[in-house]
Amino acid sequence: MSKLPHPKDALFEGEKPFPIIPACEHFAGSEKLITKALELQNKLGGLFDITMDCEDGAQTGKEKEHAEMIVRIQNSELNKHNMSGVRIHDYTNAFWKQDVDIIVPGAGNKIAYITIPKPTKASQVEEMITYIQGAAKKAGITREIPIHVLIETHGALADVDKIAALPWMQVVDFGLMDFISGHHGAIPASCMKSPGQFDHELLRRAKASCVAAALAHGVIPAHNVTLDLKNQYQTYKDAKRAHDEFGFLRMWSIYPTQIQAILDAMAPDYSEVQTSAAILVKAQDAEWGPIQHDGDLHDRATYRYFWEVLQKAKLTGIAIPEEASKRFF
Repeated sequence: MSKLPHPKDALFEGEKPFPIIPACEHFAGSEKLITKALELQNKLGGLFDITMDCEDGAQTGKEKEHAEMIVRIQNSELNKHNMSGVRIHDYTNAFWKQDVDIIVPGAGNKIAYITIPKPTKASQVEEMITYIQGAAKKAGITREIPIHVLIETHGALADVDKIAALPWMQVVDFGLMDFISGHHGAIPASCMKSPGQFDHELLRRAKASCVAAALAHGVIPAHNVTLDLKNQYQTYKDAKRAHDEFGFLRMWSIYPTQIQAILDAMAPDYSEVQTSAAILVKAQDAEWGPIQHDGDLHDRATYRYFWEVLQKAKLTGIAIPEEASKRFF
């Protein structure tokens, strides 16, 4: 193990590092589906996040029991990786505060994030975050609980820059179906699938705005689901297009076979992983001063990029050359 400074210490002095989290977020609502998702997460070695869903997952009238079930599973031995978040009810729903009051004290040190759905303006998100922060403080939880916000209304899209700038923010999610429904037929239902979801001008604008706002504030942009549940290749194509053309760095899964397709599509290129490893090993030997590699000059500005490539490779299960793996992981 090298005693020279590690990239995370050498390259981000005084700066907030960009979040490096899995490229796939799998939604599960019922106890049965959450349990199956955790079993798969453990089998794959923690390559994807799970979102335990209080919003669409809870039966009407059983919201309290559902939130308590989520706390129980969060604290169970099955949750080995602490890579599970929770989607709470939206601002207009009477149960969102109850969700927070149960989940934060019960599992606040374990949950990976809290997802806020369907805001119509930034002030609603701000109020919800303040309430979550208050619940954490009251429960003696000192960590920041990462916040994810769904952009799926006209108002949220108009305020996406303000939302991305709010405290504890980690992910801005684009919610396609609700967004299309809010257009009252101006965007046809066919655009809930590809190619329309990428080609319709209003959707292109909305997706690009979400990504630009997220990245400007050091937040991960996450793409909506593929409705075609069992066609892995369609999921792969959607994830690839979302990543390569629009800059999304994460995508939702709603069916287990979608997970690997998303990870494959959003993984760094294998040759780039090899190059990144070689450059970072050389850079660490030079104590993070400038170096030459294959005739190109590299310094801290490029090292940051290559360090993120290696971290993403680790999170998507791509093999990292042994020397770099030994030094950095």
